[in-house]
Amino acid sequence: MKPTPVPPALAALQQIDGCSLANAIETFRVRLRNEGFTAGATRCLFPQLPPMVGHAVTIKIRGSSPPPTGATRYTEGTEWWDYVLSVPGPRILVVQDISTSRGAGAFIGEVHANILRALGCVGAVTDGAVRDLPAVERLGFPLFAARVSVSHAYEHIVGVGEPVEVDGLTIRSGDLLHGDAHGLQNVPADLLAQLPGVAASLAARERQLIALAQTPGVSVAELRAAINRNRSA
Repeated sequence: MKPTPVPPALAALQQIDGCSLANAIETFRVRLRNEGFTAGATRCLFPQLPPMVGHAVTIKIRGSSPPPTGATRYTEGTEWWDYVLSVPGPRILVVQDISTSRGAGAFIGEVHANILRALGCVGAVTDGAVRDLPAVERLGFPLFAARVSVSHAYEHIVGVGEPVEVDGLTIRSGDLLHGDAHGLQNVPADLLAQLPGVAASLAARERQLIALAQTPGVSVAELRAAINRNRSA
């Protein structure tokens, strides 16, 4: 399967770090400043990779208990792949683990990472566990997870395409997501065209303030005046 072409607007978003993007979103006042991002328990496992940008494809899993029939594992179909392909690319798999013991096993490892990339996914997020970290890192496939597990335990899919909640963030199928070393956030799609310019403008003002703060002999009055200019801009 050929890689999904990245639309220019999403490519531009990928050049922005998470903090600068959050600052830009805040200027539009479309949500409270304590909303729209993960709470910190779900970590970026490969922070050296570029920012991850794509549309959410959502599933729910369980995995702490064996099958009730006494079988050694659940048998998974591949029908959910069709749902993944129905969402515009690039795609990010978002997995909510609703097990009684969340993260007991890993749904995503080297095999699933390669399959997901073939399905046009550019990364994956879960409040559960992942594994095979060195192999997935070599693949260049971003993972955001709350835990790491040596085993896949009894992980199996129990919901596809439903809204999920991962680390305090509600995510719906098709939501536009951005993730980097600082965390994962939901990007308002109607602001997509404006965000790169706003982020660049805010970053330029921050660089000016930082340069002033690093100037030998700078006074408190100068710093206070610069802060006030930034607030009124």
